[in-house]
Amino acid sequence: MPEPIASRAAAQAADEADPLGYARARFVLPEGRVYLDGNSLGALPTGVRDAVQDTVEREWGRDLIGSWNSNGWWTLPARVGDRIGALVGAAPSQVMCGDSTSIQLFQALVALARLNPGRRTIVTDEANFPTDQYLAESVARLLGMQLIRVSPHDVGAVLGPDVAVVSFSAVDYRTGQLWDAAAVTQAVHAAGALMLWDLAHVAGAVPFELDALGADAAVGCSYKYLNGGPGAPAWIYLAARHQDGADLPLCGWQGHVAPFQLDAVYAPAPGVERARIGTPPVLAMRSLDAALDVFDGVSLLDLRAKSLALTSLVLGYADALGVPSVTPRDPARRGSQVALQLPFAYELTQALIARGVVGDFRAPDLLRLGFAPLYLSYVEVWDAMDTLRAVLETEAWRDPAFATRAAVT
Repeated sequence: MPEPIASRAAAQAADEADPLGYARARFVLPEGRVYLDGNSLGALPTGVRDAVQDTVEREWGRDLIGSWNSNGWWTLPARVGDRIGALVGAAPSQVMCGDSTSIQLFQALVALARLNPGRRTIVTDEANFPTDQYLAESVARLLGMQLIRVSPHDVGAVLGPDVAVVSFSAVDYRTGQLWDAAAVTQAVHAAGALMLWDLAHVAGAVPFELDALGADAAVGCSYKYLNGGPGAPAWIYLAARHQDGADLPLCGWQGHVAPFQLDAVYAPAPGVERARIGTPPVLAMRSLDAALDVFDGVSLLDLRAKSLALTSLVLGYADALGVPSVTPRDPARRGSQVALQLPFAYELTQALIARGVVGDFRAPDLLRLGFAPLYLSYVEVWDAMDTLRAVLETEAWRDPAFATRAAVT
């Protein structure tokens, strides 16, 4: 990996040499703002507005219900699923798009537990995103199983003959730690358990190889680095070897083998089609489909290299300021974000936003900065860190206005 960028001139040179520099024009970016929150909500791709307008005015407004056939609404979940699958190392016909991450996680947890009968333990991460933990708790209660919480780093200490499913996020949403997915998956399989990965902070930012890893299932949202928009439909990956044996708990009519026969008794469709549930949110899915165009022609290796260069720039600058970070220094163990740890992190986040640098806060003391390589330049990230320096030096964060907590932090 090249030396970290240590000056604005070096940042300018990096922009001039950036193989992804052209991709910035694929996004709508407000003037005077450096957007470092793509790990919560991606920026708006330029093609989304026209795609949604066409769906509303032509497909819905003119073609009406015929659009399920003539405009491909029926096949959208699988087609969008395959496009997402290509970004996370999944061969076609293994990813289905639709519903929320919570629903997809529930589906995957129950299905994997049922695929591993006789084992009564689910393992999740004690630092996992709350929804992941809540759903693991709920599934354990529902199926009469035990739940164990442990860091992916220590999973070997709890693996045994009673563990049915292990469910981890590939990247820690607070710290940005990228776990060794290959080593974890291998250890889980060696113990006879099945592996479920949450790729919410991976898809669109960090290369991942679901098939090559031998992952059993995965889920992810689409509104972060995939830029699908607020509330964009989530997705589920079911490895081909498990699909026809997967007993999914939510059996919607669109996952039936013959949905338009309207049978009273459920018979699952073959393959990943059984992962469909109800009517897909067509407007949201069209938005996501258009958003995925920003990845056309993009090398995921270039994407990863720029992500690491941007996060290294920020870590180096933070070191020079004496600001501690909880994000790993090892590039192989780092996602696409940096979390700075300060007791006044909330106030600091608000002071930065007021100056046009948009990050976010995670309780109790983390300023979280996310880096979407397709639309960020090196210079603007350098300038954002200059703004951070100024706010710290002037103690502008002490303004009482920045201490008022909003409903969404």
